[in-house]
Amino acid sequence: MRTSPLAAVLALLVAAVLGTAFAAPALAHTALKSSDPKKGATVGTLDSVKLTFTESVKFPVVLVRDAGGKAYHEGKPKADGPVITQKVAGSLPSGKYTIAWRVVSSDGHPVEGEIPFTVRAPEPSPSPTDTATAAAPEATPAPPTAAPSTAPSEVTAAPVADSSEQRGGIPAWVWIVVFGIAGIGIGLAFSMRKKT
Repeated sequence: MRTSPLAAVLALLVAAVLGTAFAAPALAHTALKSSDPKKGATVGTLDSVKLTFTESVKFPVVLVRDAGGKAYHEGKPKADGPVITQKVAGSLPSGKYTIAWRVVSSDGHPVEGEIPFTVRAPEPSPSPTDTATAAAPEATPAPPTAAPSTAPSEVTAAPVADSSEQRGGIPAWVWIVVFGIAGIGIGLAFSMRKKT
């Protein structure tokens, strides 16, 4: 019995489609389904990295590094079926980072990849002492004082009479003139008295 060429081609096409459909799951390897942080995301802080795969994975390796290659991961990653969690050491300073991961799928095939992200750490809030310091006006420096003179003549030569002039009293030279005139008058009075 002869089959038509159309039936033969149709049978081959159905066999090819069915064969591919059944073989696809067996040949497919695990893939990264989601990540926290996401690829290209910007975060303020980060305590841990979480990777979710399409199936359970084995032997996970997760590295968190900055642009200079400094590592920020702490301890070994923990696997819970298809979810891998990696702790981050301390708080990350602002900058660009990369999560490099590598796992082994259930069929033994290793799968790896990278997830770049950015940290923009929040600015620290000012402490009360910083606020008080900022609010206080700056102290103006005292004007420089003249150095005291070391010349002994300037220190000892000032007469006591000058101090009365500075205080607003009668100048010393006036007293000298008054006492001089009074002395002359008294002397004249005594000399005239002896004559009489």
